[in-house]
Amino acid sequence: QKEISDKFGGGEIMDVDAIIYLIGIQELGKGFQKISKDDKINIMHIAICKLLEPFGFYAFDFFDDDGWPHYKVIDELPNLKPGEQSVLMKESIVMYFENREKEAYL
Repeated sequence: QKEISDKFGGGEIMDVDAIIYLIGIQELGKGFQKISKDDKINIMHIAICKLLEPFGFYAFDFFDDDGWPHYKVIDELPNLKPGEQSVLMKESIVMYFENREKEAYL
């Protein structure tokens, strides 16, 4: 969290939602553009699907005509307490960045 905050948050600690949003922007791959409130929610959804894909909850399905990725539900998320949700998302964020780092060296 600190490394990402240093890179993107001007040194201020970014919360998990901000990191998820940045992952969604990365996965969308559209670069800088004006984003509507609805699209911000969709970007968060893209990130969550991508983050939970390795756990078997989602699988990439296709890119639509506008280049937005779509995922299909593979397995329903279990009912988790807020603390458990937070741990799952933090774990998935760490895995995401570890995998991206590995891919960069291939």
